This record gives sequence, C-alpha cells and structure tokens, in this order.
Amino acid sequence: MAKTLKEIQKLIAEEGIRIVDFKLTDIEGRWRHLSIPAERLTEKTMEAGIGFDGSNYGYAPVENSDMVFVPVLESAVIDRYAEVPTLSMIGDVRVIDLPENRPFDQYPRNVAIRSLEYMKELGIADEMLIGPEYEFYLFDDVNYEVSAENVSSLVTTRQGQWAEGPGAGNFGYRLPHGKGYHAALPMDIRNDLRSQMCLAMNEWGIDVKYHHHEVGGCGQMEIEVELGDMLKLADDTLSAKYVIKNEAVRAGCTATFMPKPLAGEAGNGMHVHMLLKKKGKPVFYNAKNYAQLSDTALYFIGGLLTHAASLCAITNPSTNSYKRLVPGFEAPVTIGYAMANRSAVVRIPAYAKSPDVKRFELRNPDATCNPYYAYAAILMAGLDGIQKKIDPHKMGWGPYDFNLYELSEEEKAKITGLPKNLQEAVDALEKDSDYLTVGGVFPERLLQQLIAKSRADLEAINAIPHPAEFAMYYDL
Repeated sequence: MAKTLKEIQKLIAEEGIRIVDFKLTDIEGRWRHLSIPAERLTEKTMEAGIGFDGSNYGYAPVENSDMVFVPVLESAVIDRYAEVPTLSMIGDVRVIDLPENRPFDQYPRNVAIRSLEYMKELGIADEMLIGPEYEFYLFDDVNYEVSAENVSSLVTTRQGQWAEGPGAGNFGYRLPHGKGYHAALPMDIRNDLRSQMCLAMNEWGIDVKYHHHEVGGCGQMEIEVELGDMLKLADDTLSAKYVIKNEAVRAGCTATFMPKPLAGEAGNGMHVHMLLKKKGKPVFYNAKNYAQLSDTALYFIGGLLTHAASLCAITNPSTNSYKRLVPGFEAPVTIGYAMANRSAVVRIPAYAKSPDVKRFELRNPDATCNPYYAYAAILMAGLDGIQKKIDPHKMGWGPYDFNLYELSEEEKAKITGLPKNLQEAVDALEKDSDYLTVGGVFPERLLQQLIAKSRADLEAINAIPHPAEFAMYYDL
C-alpha cells in the first residue's frame, strides 16, 4: 500500500475515493472514527492534523482535551465495508500545546510505541515480534436485554446441538459438544466464510497464517496470523476484529470475541506468541537450555509469571474474562510454564525449533483487551524479569511438563493460581504496577483510570440479578 502522501493521493484518484476515514482507539480498545472529503487530505493535514475533542474517549482528564489526530500514511487501506468509496487510516493522537503539539501519553498506540523505545534504551533488544491467535464464535442471531423486568441473552446457530427438529435446517451433520477442533465439511458450515475473512484480512495488510474450526462445536473459529512487529500487530489486531465482524455481517451472521459467550462451551482466548531480536539475531535461543530457551527468554518468562496477576487486569479486563479462565476448557488457571503443555499459563511450542522462531506464548489474554496496552504490558513485565534475572524454575513455577488439571488436590494447593475474577486482578494491579510506569511507559493517571473503569464495571455487574439465580434461589 502507499507510503507517501503523493502515492496516497494517486491511489485516491485511481480508485475514485470520495472519503478518507480516520480510525481512533478509545481506552477500551474500540475503534471510533471521523471522516473527511478525500480532497481535504493535504500536506496541511499531515502537519496540523485533524482536531477533535478527546474528552469522550474514556481517558483520564488532562489539562487540555483538544487534541489532533495525525494519520499514519502506511496504514492506508481501502475500506470495502463502506458504500461510498472510502480510504481508511489509523494514526497517532497529540495534545495541542505550545510551541509544539506533544504525543498524548495515554493514547494506546503511544503507550505501545513508548514501551518499544524503552526496550531499545535498555539495550536488551530492538525488535519484539508477536503472533496473536484470534478465537471467536459465529452465531446466526444474538439477542440480549438488561432491564428491570428482563435480564437475558439468547443466541441462535445452526451449528448448535440444540438447533434440532423440523425447520431447523438439520441435515444430520452435527458437531458434538466440544468436538469442533479441525472439523471438516460438511460439519464445518463456516469454512468458506473464514476463507473470505482471511482473504479480506490479507487485503487489509494482515499476514494470515491459517484458519480452522475450533473446539466449540456450536460455531467457534480461529484465525492465526504470522509473527510480526509488535506495533503493527497491535494495529492489525483491531483491523482483524473489524474485518471479521464486518465479513460476518455481510454473510448474514454475527461474530463475537467475548471470552465466554456460552455456558459450558469452550471460551475465546487470544494467545500471544512472542520473541525478541537484536540486530536481526534471536535473543530467546540457546540449544543447551531447557526447551532451547536462552537465559534471557527464561528471565522474560519469570517476569511474566511474577506479574501474572496484575497483568490480567490489562490482558483480561472484562468481568466475562474470568468465566473463561476456569478448569476443564483448555484455558490456563495456574501460574507456571512448560513445553507443549496447554494447561500452563506460559507454553513453549515444541514445534518452534529453529533459532529465528524460538518463542513461547502467553495463554491467558483474550480479545476484550486493548491490544496496545496488553502487548505493551506483556513486554514491560518481561523486561522487568530480564533486568531482575527472575528465574522461573527457582521461583517454583515449573517447568510443569504434565497436565496441571490432573494433580491431586494437595499438589494443586501448592501452585499459585491466576485471579479468579476481575476484582482480584484489579486489586493485584493496584499493588503491583511499578514495572508498568518505569521509563514513562504507562502514565500513572492512565492506570488509575483503567482501575476506576474496572471497578465501575464490577459495581454495575454485581448489582444486576443473574438469570441463574432464579434457578438457584427463586423458591427459597
């Protein structure tokens, strides 16, 4: 895609683009947008930016809420989901100041940029490569209501075991509960839609690795992308969610990345693979160590596990997140590391053997997170572990090369678990946040705002009667 203003203006003319759409990120990780006529994209736009009021984006109040959006030219892509020919761009946000505007330190993309700058200042590495896995459900219809007289949710899907009987489109090809992993046609009724999603993601500049049906037989999917630069993959995470949701709507269905949309079914995670490089050479490889990981890699894991509880407040920021992090659904619930063991929070893939791809994955994050904050926080936790030389083995966190779910209750009691709910995660973040603020990466007021938002979510949810409570208590 075009990288200079002249190239973009040429693209606008060739494609008949009428509108340029700027996509901004709020504190929760949702895209918002504002649009200008294509002819208004000029050198002045790049110099002065587009002014807007940032007070409604959820950030902590600042002395001046008047901000400017400055487009990132290389992010330009044609938005096929708009009826009017539209060019889409993400960008950076700056606070209006004298003599010059300055980066808004709470803006998600700026936090991610600063974390990478800090990594380079330490001299540990000059690249962080990550690879997220996007899990989501596809439903035919979704309805929910939260009111005084009705608190309910209802999804319909032809793939559900419950979708049976006359008129349900039942051809007899049903995916049993928990048996959807790598299911083939004709059971995998969304195969072509996933393929279309991947092609659309490629058009958007996202390098897709593969796609397949996931464990949830009633419509759980996964699309995995290639390893890439952390900042680009943070951009791509929001782009991928945008493409997947819009492709689903085009196909007459709906996509959700909600961690646990269905009781008793597999949850949606967003596992994050990661590795560091310095001057083009891998930092995480050592053929003589456990799982061929260098001391630096093990220290990085030590940092992740040291801060696992407080990290959850950023990587798993919704009340629904913790309905996924429960035993029995291939979701991690304990703090530990291992090779090729999906019950550990940190897993080292056995198939990633060559130095250039030697890595590990953090398995607890989900896509309700703001990816810029989440990836930056993961990096900061790892850097803290490297600086302090935190050895995960000496700390008693493994390696756990066995199924943690099969331990005796006595042995399980010796292992530290992840937070069981958002309350515990937020409490942990309040006590353990210094590793995030060092180097000016996460502003203190941003963390305070994230904590306040989470506590407000908890207060709101705790005040709403749950439908299951009727089944449990109505007749008492």
